[in-house]
Amino acid sequence: MDHDALLTADRQFLWHPYSSFNNPPPVYLVERAEGSSLQLADGRVLIDGMSSWWCVLHGYNHPVLNQAVKDQVDKMSHVMFGGLTHEPAIELAKTLVRITPAGLNKVFLADSGSVAVEVALKMALQYWRSLGQPNKTRMLTLRNGYHGDTFGAMSVCDPVNGMHHLFSEVMPSHLFAPSPACGFTEPCTDENIAAFKQLIEDHSNTLAAVILEPIVQGAGGMKFYSPDYLRRVKALCQANDVLLIADEIATGFGRTGKLFACEHANISPDILCLGKSLTGGYMTLAATLCNDKVATGICNGEAGVFMHGPTFMGNPLACAAANASLKLLLEQDWQARVSEIEQQLKKELAPCQSYASVADVRVLGNIGVVEMTDTVVMAEIQKAFMALGVWIRPFGNIVYIMPPLIITELELRKLTSAICRVLADGEKYLGSALFSNG
Repeated sequence: MDHDALLTADRQFLWHPYSSFNNPPPVYLVERAEGSSLQLADGRVLIDGMSSWWCVLHGYNHPVLNQAVKDQVDKMSHVMFGGLTHEPAIELAKTLVRITPAGLNKVFLADSGSVAVEVALKMALQYWRSLGQPNKTRMLTLRNGYHGDTFGAMSVCDPVNGMHHLFSEVMPSHLFAPSPACGFTEPCTDENIAAFKQLIEDHSNTLAAVILEPIVQGAGGMKFYSPDYLRRVKALCQANDVLLIADEIATGFGRTGKLFACEHANISPDILCLGKSLTGGYMTLAATLCNDKVATGICNGEAGVFMHGPTFMGNPLACAAANASLKLLLEQDWQARVSEIEQQLKKELAPCQSYASVADVRVLGNIGVVEMTDTVVMAEIQKAFMALGVWIRPFGNIVYIMPPLIITELELRKLTSAICRVLADGEKYLGSALFSNG
């Protein structure tokens, strides 16, 4: 099939994320990906600022990751995890326990980020049922939060500003505190935490857990909040006998300048969700970790086991990719690399702050965000970026990049200069548009 025939078949058969067959968005055929670049079938080469939705940590077609997958496929691509185990999964679990916040020493390997969140919620519910408190079934979370697209995950996403209000009548009812008003470099005042404190104290007898994205609220608006707020949340959870679930699917593995965002606040949650960059973007894999308190509570309960078990749990190919990706990350000076990217982003995105159509510019780790004054028309602004040789996919009023760690100074400058050039005339891209996921 030639280029046009392939795209015609795509439009006829494939349902892309958050898209409509009635008014299909433009899609572009990728022929190859290498390093920080996407090579389109029409000959264009684009610097990828999105890391394919934040998961391609070391860039595309990395020889070390390629070899790890090739070596594993010759041994076995998959084997059931019920009653069987294998070295890649054991090695991965040992590494995750070693590098995650202290106390998280039990690892459940899941299929995707959304499933990792489902597992975390299920752990919290089964824990309290096992302890003879089946009334503790609700979750407390934050406005502007996002945790995934499956039903449990949807129920703890922002019910108004999120992407799932159409399903509100059939989802469990949970509690939502205001999004933290204290920025990353600011202290958390009593006023900042007051609403959250009131909710957790008023409902502690029915709350199973607090679930939040530590420090960075991702798809809910790329908002960065104070580590002090997170510390106070942890203290309130302990004081009110409520579990804390940290969703680090987007923030894990160095993206914020710490290996895990919880480290900014020096706290350890009861349950931790990981995904996205876990395999360096090679395979879908996620992990939900918990501490001894949660594991023992569940296993001492009525069922005696944790009631979950995906078919592709612990997939050897994915585990091999994850082991190679983590080794690549941990054996380099990743902190210096993230710091270099952060400093360049701060310097080169700063001019956007003076544009009339820009509300805010913020940078943390290798996350660079330009918040617009109104929603952008995604299809049109994306065309403008592509004309400058970059792949940037905004959502809502957020234009952002989260490049792979291997990006060069010149490649990153191409991304930031494209943002500045396009947003200098940003008013022409603002206005109501069909919703499109970031």
